[in-house]
Amino acid sequence: MRAPYYIEILADNGEVQQRQRVESLPIRIGRGYDNDFILDDAHTAPEHAIVEDDGAGGLLLRDLGSHNGVIHQGKRHPTLPLQGHTVVRLGHTRLRVRGADQPVAPERSDTTMHGWEGLRPAVAGLAMIAVSAAFSNWLGDAENFEPISYLMIIAYAMGGGLVWAAIWAVANRLFGQTARFGRHLFIIGCGLVAMEVWELASSMAAYALSLESLTRYGRHMFIVIVCAMIFFHLWTIRPQHPRRYALVGAVLAIIGSTLILLSNLQLNGRLSDELYMPVLYPPVLRISPDHTTDALFKDAQALQKGVDAERGKGGGGDEDSEEDGE
Repeated sequence: MRAPYYIEILADNGEVQQRQRVESLPIRIGRGYDNDFILDDAHTAPEHAIVEDDGAGGLLLRDLGSHNGVIHQGKRHPTLPLQGHTVVRLGHTRLRVRGADQPVAPERSDTTMHGWEGLRPAVAGLAMIAVSAAFSNWLGDAENFEPISYLMIIAYAMGGGLVWAAIWAVANRLFGQTARFGRHLFIIGCGLVAMEVWELASSMAAYALSLESLTRYGRHMFIVIVCAMIFFHLWTIRPQHPRRYALVGAVLAIIGSTLILLSNLQLNGRLSDELYMPVLYPPVLRISPDHTTDALFKDAQALQKGVDAERGKGGGGDEDSEEDGE
C-alpha cells in the first residue's frame, strides 16, 4: 500500500459509514483526542491500536494493550497484517485500512429509474391499491350499494399497503442507501392489480374454454405473483444480484405451492382448490362446444353402473360375513 491511507468505518452490511484520509504512518487509533483516527466507541481504549509499516512495504496493525483487543474473523490478534480487504473489529467498531493504490470495482450499469422515484410512484401505488380493493369488493357485492363499506375496504387496503411498503423501505434504508418508499408502494400496487386481472381473466377463460384447471389451481398463480413482488422488492434494495433474487423467488413459490397442495389433500382429499367451477358467466361467452344431453345421460348411466358395482361388492361382503357368523 502507498500513501495516503484511508481508514473506513463499516456497517454490518459492509457499507462504508465514514472515511478519513491520513497522509503518513504511523496511524494511532483510539478514543483519545491525541489519536490520528478517533473512535467514538465506549468499548475502545483511549490508545487502542496503531498502524505501522511492516518493513516490506505492507501495513501491520498492532494492539496497544487494550482490554477488548483487535478482533479479526472472531479471534484476537496482538498484531495483524493488513490487506485492502482485511476487516477488523475494535470494540464495537468494524474498520479497514486502504492505500491510495487500492483497486476499485468497475463502474456499474445504472439500473435505477431516476425519473420514477418519490411521490409519483407512491401516488400511483396507492391508486392501484384503492382501485383493486374497490373492484374486488364490487365483484362480490350482492347487497345494495353502500359507499361507507367501499370506503372502509379501501382504507384497510391502503393501510395494509402502507405498512408493507414501510417494512421494505426500512430494509432498503438498512441495506441500501435510501428508503425508496414510493417505489416499494408502487410494487405492491402492481402486484394487487395483477392478482385482480388474473382472477377475472382466469375465471372467464376457464368458463369460455372449459379449462377448469385455471380455477381449481388458481391460488398457485397468486403465490407466483407474491414471489414476483418479493423479487422486485429485493431488486430495488440491492440491484446487483438479480439471479440470486430470482432463485429465492422460485424457491418460495415452490414451497408455497407445495404447502397449498398438501393442505388441500389433508382437508379435502384432493389436490385442487375446488371441485367445481364456482363462477358461471353468460352463455354468449362460451367458446368451447357444449355437451349434448345424450352425452350427459350416457355419462350418468356409466357412473350409475360403477356405483352399483361397488354396492354389489360391498353387499356381497356383508352377506358372506353374516353367513360366517351363523
